[in-house]
Amino acid sequence: MKRKTKMVHGGITGDKVTGAVSVPIYQVSTYEQPKAGQHTGYEYSRTKNPTRHALETVIADLEQGEAGFAFASGMAAITSVMMLFKPGDHFIITDDVYGGSYRLITNVLTKFDLTFTFVDTSNTEAVKEAIRPETKAIFIETPTNPLLKVTDIRDISKVSKENDLKLIVDNTFSTPYFQNPIPLGADIVIHSATKYIGGHSDVVSGLVVVNSASLAEDLHFIQNSVGAVLGPQDSWLLMRGIKTLGLRMEAIGSNAQKIAAFLNDHEKVNTVYYPGLTEHPGHETTKQQASGFGGMISFDVGGEEKAEAVLEKLHYFTLAESLGAVESLISIPAKMTHASIPRERRLELGIADGLIRISVGIEDSEDLIEDLKQALK
Repeated sequence: MKRKTKMVHGGITGDKVTGAVSVPIYQVSTYEQPKAGQHTGYEYSRTKNPTRHALETVIADLEQGEAGFAFASGMAAITSVMMLFKPGDHFIITDDVYGGSYRLITNVLTKFDLTFTFVDTSNTEAVKEAIRPETKAIFIETPTNPLLKVTDIRDISKVSKENDLKLIVDNTFSTPYFQNPIPLGADIVIHSATKYIGGHSDVVSGLVVVNSASLAEDLHFIQNSVGAVLGPQDSWLLMRGIKTLGLRMEAIGSNAQKIAAFLNDHEKVNTVYYPGLTEHPGHETTKQQASGFGGMISFDVGGEEKAEAVLEKLHYFTLAESLGAVESLISIPAKMTHASIPRERRLELGIADGLIRISVGIEDSEDLIEDLKQALK
């Protein structure tokens, strides 16, 4: 089954009882049992809900994994995955990581005696050097947020297997349409499904896919125990979003390629970060492990005041947190998505005060380029 077909026909589709072509929204908390202690597959919706189960089935299909899990947010998904480990365990984490992930790791998870080393995971040798006897997992974002660094998933998978480590991949930017980390060697894949998978700025959610029955059993126990599950209405919205994910990502990727080329040639833009540009250090790796370059672009205009001046003049880009929507969104990471990272650390990573991040939408590319052109002027 090809990718676009799988997004429409993968997982559980329709309702065999009524013939409905859309999975119903089972707005229910509990289920009648024929006898005490016996149930028909559903007993309580924190444990399992038919609408959420349909979503979890299709995301497992799309990521080619063993089982899928739907959470109330991307951060709930990451937290639940971290609960698979125990106090004293050590993790290697991509250095250019989403600000919310950095905040969770440094301010919350460290309280539970989990330790972390931030590494440029695009450098495989640096990853190897960071491994300790107590290291249990490698957590990578690829491409990263917001500098679009690319990590070779196959290379890091080889390192993880040689050292008996779990490989966790945040696949939010690439989506399951462009990139599937599990066939490349990942054990766990995470999505902030708020972004491209939902795609319409109307739902907050997180998804996880695992590659084995044992991990599925362990993560389901955590999901049921902690209870940060996605509701049926939001589960249905995500399934609706998935059906058009392929079409949206193709349009977004095409727009992004044109916009990145325009920005790359503009005299008032210092640096452009986009894997689709041939000079990007991760360009060839992306071509090998993904079928598209995505819709995220970051570019540096040389200072905070200049960045704010550009944003004030735009018409078609919405100044907002988040990404991955049908409408183009724009932000200044240093003041928004990555404000929780100390400024010294941001500058060390290369997240300058004049860095602007674009989430390209499905509008006409000529309109978007004209808008950027007049704003940069």
